[in-house]
Amino acid sequence: MNTATMAIPQDQDAPPDLGRQLRTAERRRRLRSMALTLPLLAFLLVVFMVPLAGLLIRAVENPEVADTLVHTGPALKGWNRQSAPPDAAYAALVRDLSALQETAQAGALARRLNSEISGARSLIMGTYRALPLGPGLTDAEVRERMLALDPRWAEAPYWLAIAKNASRWTPDYLLAAVDLQRTPQGDVVAVPSEAAAFRDILVRTFEMSATVTLLAILIGYPLSYWLSTLSERRANMMMILVLVPFWTSVLVRIAAWIVLLQSNGLVNRFLISLGLTDTPVPLLFNRLGVVIAMVHILLPFLILPLYSVMKSIPPNYLRAAISLGSTPLAAFFRVYVPQTYPGVAAGGLLVFITAIGYYVTPALLGGPSDQMLSYYVAQYTNVEVNWGMAAALGSVLLVTTLVLYAVYRKFGKAELSMG
Repeated sequence: MNTATMAIPQDQDAPPDLGRQLRTAERRRRLRSMALTLPLLAFLLVVFMVPLAGLLIRAVENPEVADTLVHTGPALKGWNRQSAPPDAAYAALVRDLSALQETAQAGALARRLNSEISGARSLIMGTYRALPLGPGLTDAEVRERMLALDPRWAEAPYWLAIAKNASRWTPDYLLAAVDLQRTPQGDVVAVPSEAAAFRDILVRTFEMSATVTLLAILIGYPLSYWLSTLSERRANMMMILVLVPFWTSVLVRIAAWIVLLQSNGLVNRFLISLGLTDTPVPLLFNRLGVVIAMVHILLPFLILPLYSVMKSIPPNYLRAAISLGSTPLAAFFRVYVPQTYPGVAAGGLLVFITAIGYYVTPALLGGPSDQMLSYYVAQYTNVEVNWGMAAALGSVLLVTTLVLYAVYRKFGKAELSMG
């Protein structure tokens, strides 16, 4: 019965507010449906959206200088950044450093400024420990005392670093994540070649992730096709062999690869026994070992979606193409393979996105030149205690993931329209 049938003239015996009652019942049904999704929405908000928002905010927040040097920043606003800083800036700096309640605050300020200019840590901490300079000093006398304490206070770069970071919000971390920097005059330029590193790290991360994804497709495609041709009982048994490593801890699998790939491991002994080499092949603490282990660990992420797609393709299509005169090989590539593109795209995207955030495997099996971007996120978080830089590098990974997902959506829509 369609809508037109429902529009039959209203029954004389029907209650006059039947339409209102139907709308109320429909509204209640929608509210109940929304209420059922509230726990999931709350979970996503707490464990996903809030941390992501914190990451993005921390990538552009610069609280160390703005929170501690509350008077120095305003005192430097009128400074032309070419001549010597005004005496009031010296007095404001001493007043701000004297107001710090804990040495840890001075340490955080010193670390932040030291990331801008080398030597700022010793300059800030030395001045902080020498305070107070004396009671009742004028601004000019404070300046003289500070210059006598450390002549570096007469150098403009230290004051430029303070003035540059006086604002609470800054793009400096994001710029540094792609080897760019902001000059004291506000221009965005490339960092010197000897200091540039993150662009190479990004390229290396994408290269290793693309290599792992390509090898996973080359290995996983024929394996998934073979699984899809088996009977359901045999396919389920074989799938267990794929899922058992998937359920095993990553650390356990990496430890197993260390045993296999070491100089006296099973792989090198096998190669030597075959006469393929006289000395052990270096398979650990280099990129080859990292790629081998990552392909093994991430292979189930490709096989599962690809097998699901292949299992849904009717075998009649291939037989029909062959019966119409096509060779089996041509029928496979022209009829079967195009239908597996959604599975290849989904599995490849899943493997690539997982690979660009990998940390444990490169850290344990790779050398210094094989570390990926996530290693430096951990380095800035745990060692450098530079949360802004760590958040900026994490934001780069997040943006990359979103861009890849957008490309996948566009590619997926194209495939659907072609079908």
